[in-house]
Amino acid sequence: MDPGGVRGSTVELRQLRYFVAVAEELHFGRAAERLSVVQPAVSQQVARLERELGVRLLERSSRRVALTGDGARLLAEARAALAAADNVRALAAELAAGRAGILRLGTSPGLADRLHRGVSAMRRSVPDIGLELVHGTPAAHCAAIRAGQLDLALVRGPVRGPGLRTVELWREPLHAVLPASHPAAAAPALPVDALAGMVLRLPARTAEPALHDAVLAACHHAGFVPCFGRPMGSAQDTVVEIGASRDEVAIVYCESGPVTPGVAIRPLDPALTVPGHLVAPAAGAEECLAALTAAFG
Repeated sequence: MDPGGVRGSTVELRQLRYFVAVAEELHFGRAAERLSVVQPAVSQQVARLERELGVRLLERSSRRVALTGDGARLLAEARAALAAADNVRALAAELAAGRAGILRLGTSPGLADRLHRGVSAMRRSVPDIGLELVHGTPAAHCAAIRAGQLDLALVRGPVRGPGLRTVELWREPLHAVLPASHPAAAAPALPVDALAGMVLRLPARTAEPALHDAVLAACHHAGFVPCFGRPMGSAQDTVVEIGASRDEVAIVYCESGPVTPGVAIRPLDPALTVPGHLVAPAAGAEECLAALTAAFG
């Protein structure tokens, strides 16, 4: 299958479901009976899927239907996509029990892109699901999940404790924000041992324990104890303060966002990353956790 052929296409779950039925039955009439629809509808949807993808999925003759090579490759992916969609529907039904389909999701700063992708993936299968975002610390989110006040949370750093299930979804690199005039800003990355000669700004540990611990462990490994400045406030305010300083450096999760004059953003060397986890109640159904992992991963 040529990946370029699917660019800009819009594939519907119904098309995939009809294609899978025909591919498994190798007969349009039997597929239509299985789907409880008329045979022309199956033919039309499969033909539309082929047009959308720009490939032939089935070889048709008066006597037989057979999968093409591209069709065989798509069949496995189509089955996986339909299974994920069914899991998301099961999750929505579980959430909707007594709560009108509201997903209560604990989140953290800097996760907007991941949240948008995950919620969009869920709404493609469950358009009516509602969303309530709750901001807080990892510890607060875990306590709220145990108490039944949150359905799940996206948190950075290790998560432990009874009543929780966790899945690592991503690794998030840490970056240094330092004055553009500082000599260390001339290099493409900031060596961790360069922090020894600078004033280090970090979020309060209660707010970002994983970031705080990762940086301190790296400094300890490099053989020094950092000189701490004031704890960071908002990311935007801290960036402005760094730009007006001489030797302050802040450690943040990502380098996205508008460029601020007078400020350089550099990865650390050696690289530091913090794991990101999906946290859910331990009593949740396995298929629901799999659907959430697929959506937000």
